[in-house]
Amino acid sequence: MDIQELAERFRNQRVLITGGLGFIGSNLARHLVAGGASVLLVDSLIPEYGGNLFNISGLEGSVQVNISDVRDQHSLRYLVKGIHCIFNLAGQTSHLDSMEEPETDLAINCAAQLSILDTCRKYNPEVMLVYASTRQIYGRPEYLPVDEKHPLNPVDINGIHKMSAEFYHRLYDQVYGVRTCVLRLTNTVGPRMRIRDARQTFVGVWIRQLLENRPIEVWGGSQLRDFTYVDDVVNALLLAASSDCGHGQVYNLGGDCVVSLKDLAARLVAINGSGSFSVQSFPAERKAIDIGDYYSDYTRMRELFGWRPQVTLDEALRRTLAFFREHQAFYL
Repeated sequence: MDIQELAERFRNQRVLITGGLGFIGSNLARHLVAGGASVLLVDSLIPEYGGNLFNISGLEGSVQVNISDVRDQHSLRYLVKGIHCIFNLAGQTSHLDSMEEPETDLAINCAAQLSILDTCRKYNPEVMLVYASTRQIYGRPEYLPVDEKHPLNPVDINGIHKMSAEFYHRLYDQVYGVRTCVLRLTNTVGPRMRIRDARQTFVGVWIRQLLENRPIEVWGGSQLRDFTYVDDVVNALLLAASSDCGHGQVYNLGGDCVVSLKDLAARLVAINGSGSFSVQSFPAERKAIDIGDYYSDYTRMRELFGWRPQVTLDEALRRTLAFFREHQAFYL
C-alpha cells in the first residue's frame, strides 16, 4: 500500500513519536502530518543521540514538540494520556558508547522502555505501541538470511538492553493487553540520518567523508549487509500500527539486496560522481563487537502485512546524497 494511503489511516488520531526529532521519527512525522494526524514529538535533544530541530524544517506549526527525556517518568504520565498510537523510536544507538557507558545505555534502552510501558498500562491501556528494535540482538549469525527463529546472542551491551526492551513490550501485550508490535530494523539509510559520527550508522560517516572530499574508510570490507531506505521503514511502522493483527510479535525488516561493505563504498562513490575509498584493518575495539555478515529474512513481515522494500539500494543512496549535498550545513 502507498505510504500516504497508510498515513491517512491515522487522520484525526493523536500520535506520539519518542525520538521524534531524530532520523526515522522525523521522516515518520512528515508522512503522518500529511495524512492528517495530530503529531506529538518527544525528544531530549541530547547532542549525542541524533535529535535535530532542522529535521522538522517546514513542519513548524504542524507538529507539537516536547523537549523531554524518556527517562523522566513524571512527564511520560502526562504525555501518554489521550494518545491513540505511540511509535517508540527513542534510544541510545551507539554500540561503542554502550560498552563505555553501560549504565547510561541501561537507563535509556532498558529502564526507560519499561517505564513507558508501565505508564501506558496505568494511564492509557488502549494505546497501540510500535517499538523499533535492531538486528544487533541476533549477534553473529549462525545462518543466513536471519529469520525471527534465529537464536538471540547480542555481542554488546546495546544489544542486550534492546533485547530486554523487546521482551518488556511483548510481556505487556501478553499479560496486560497493552498492544505492542516489535520491528527488528536492519541498517537504515536516508535523509536526516546522523552523519556527524558513527553513533547511528557507519554509512553516515561515509557520506560525511564524501561531502568533505575525503576517502571513505572501509573497515574490513568483505562483510555482507542489507539496507532499508527510511521511507520503507516508515511504511512498515505504519502497517504495524494500523493493523488489528500481529501485535505481541516481532518482525524483521530487510533490504532489496545484499552487498559487501566494499561494494557499498564503490556504489556511493559512483553515485556521488567523485571520491574514493580505502580498505583498512578493523580497530580492535570495533572488531570485538562486529557481527560479521548479516542480512535479514523478512518473510513474516511480507506474509502478514504485505510489506517489502520498495526503494532499491542505489536509489536510496542517490536520494540520501542529494539531501545532504543541499543541507549538509545543518548536519555537520
